[in-house]
Amino acid sequence: MLPLIRWTVTHIAPVFIVTSPVTSYADQIYSIHRNRSSAGFSLDIPLIMLVASILKIFYWLTARFETSLLIQAAIMIVVQVLLLNVSLQYRNFSTSNSGAQRDLHKPFASAQDTDPSLGRPYNFWRWRSMRPYWISVAYYIVALVALQLLLGWSSWFSVLQGYIALGVEATLPLPQVLANEKARSCKGFRLSVLVNWLLGDAMKMMYFFLAPSPIPWAFKLCGLFQSACDAYLGVQYWKFEAGKSGVTLQGGVAKEDSAELSEKWIPAKDPRYR
Repeated sequence: MLPLIRWTVTHIAPVFIVTSPVTSYADQIYSIHRNRSSAGFSLDIPLIMLVASILKIFYWLTARFETSLLIQAAIMIVVQVLLLNVSLQYRNFSTSNSGAQRDLHKPFASAQDTDPSLGRPYNFWRWRSMRPYWISVAYYIVALVALQLLLGWSSWFSVLQGYIALGVEATLPLPQVLANEKARSCKGFRLSVLVNWLLGDAMKMMYFFLAPSPIPWAFKLCGLFQSACDAYLGVQYWKFEAGKSGVTLQGGVAKEDSAELSEKWIPAKDPRYR
């Protein structure tokens, strides 16, 4: 059993880690493009992964951790740029009164036009046009380059980079967890993404703790936290999606599934159905 585990850690785990950005998010990108809607998908996921993955590239310059983890970070940046682009392209807002879709390609909205549920300082990462997102990412990279040139020689700065990068990545499931709780639904969040996250957590934990070469503790501690959050996402998916096929309660009155209602006879003279 131990030789099999050792062989998995040294041969399978690195390949899985390197390809995990593609296997985790390709289906989500395709689904958004096919449905022409990113409703239900949290834009904070690309934000978190871009911040963490770009910082991990700079962390590698001083920590020189496993090459497979560096390649994963580079591929993740490309995948998240694609995911952010397609999510913004097919993102829709609706007004609280009419429900009409808004044009996201207009310049920044005025205060009264902004969705009140999206309030953040300076409306950060909730802008209506695409350009500010890419400008923010560019400024972030320039700031990291400047810090690397000024403090890259310091060992404590390297350690701080690692814990910030991996700590940010560990919060990845939290925006989706909060979005699911608020909507009481997992609609828009692909089951394939969740399955890949859970499989990735299992493989990463095995790799972090059993790899022949030492892995920084920042990877291990932050990985454990992220695994716990991903597991709760699994609980949410079971809790919110399992009861959809049965009878639900609305206003204290039992209502049958809409598919069943559509098959029932509707009185022709009932004004509710005119």
